Amino acid sequence: MNLLLILAATLVAGIGSVWIAALLMRVGVRSGGGVNAQHLLSLAAGALLATAFMHLLPEAFESGIAPAMLFATLLFGVVFFFLLDKAELWHHGHEHHADAHSDAPGHGHGHDHGHVHAHAPRGGSWAVLTGDSVHCFGDGILIASAFIADVRLGLVAALAVLAHEVPHHIGDLVVLRQSSPNPRAALVKVSLAGTMTALGGLVGWWLVDQLHGWLPYFLVLASSSFVYVALADLIPQLQKQLPARQTVAQVAWLAVGILLVTLVSRLAHGDHDHAHGHDHDAAHAEEAHDHKH
Repeated sequence: MNLLLILAATLVAGIGSVWIAALLMRVGVRSGGGVNAQHLLSLAAGALLATAFMHLLPEAFESGIAPAMLFATLLFGVVFFFLLDKAELWHHGHEHHADAHSDAPGHGHGHDHGHVHAHAPRGGSWAVLTGDSVHCFGDGILIASAFIADVRLGLVAALAVLAHEVPHHIGDLVVLRQSSPNPRAALVKVSLAGTMTALGGLVGWWLVDQLHGWLPYFLVLASSSFVYVALADLIPQLQKQLPARQTVAQVAWLAVGILLVTLVSRLAHGDHDHAHGHDHDAAHAEEAHDHKH
């Protein structure tokens, strides 16, 4: 059953995020009257941070492993993802200051476009798809690790991945549409890259099942990935000098991301406890029946 849940959640996170991104672009994610890209980034950052600090890390620290070892793993993970990011930038020849330059003309159409597009590589459509596939594969492993620890953790992790992949896939779709005039072909290509999340979930399920004693370390590595993406990728794109109203909106959407993850966790936790209580009552009734006879 766990494997089916992992596959379903990874497919929703991997492909669903692509379709949501395409829908948001259709309704106008870059226009002044449409969906504000910075709100998406704030929502994703809040969801990632809440998942890491309120769910994955506490679960890992309940394992009884020395906190120093888990904190060392967290530090290793952050540094590892930093080096991985640097290697990808070096490989694609991607320069972030080009995005900052594209934002310069004003606060309208180009401004939102720059923010959503900031973490999409400029190495051509195949470079984008390759990088996206690897990224989605890693997300699948992280989701599988969370599911094996606890079903509600898996649901929360899948939600966090979904939230942060939406702005990422908007950038991918923008790049692919620049190299191909057919928007449907771009959607199909990015959706196929999103299926790698399910493959990562399958590999993660097998890997963590074989190395079950290492599960707390997998959870900490998942946390380090979420923390790094939120603090090094998403939040810096929000650190712009803005009017008070837009700044308040950013903070509000960050809070919405945190509350959304908390709400999903509470609902899943309630269902989990209900099912656990039902099983406990059934077992107790069976024991009483055996005792009677």
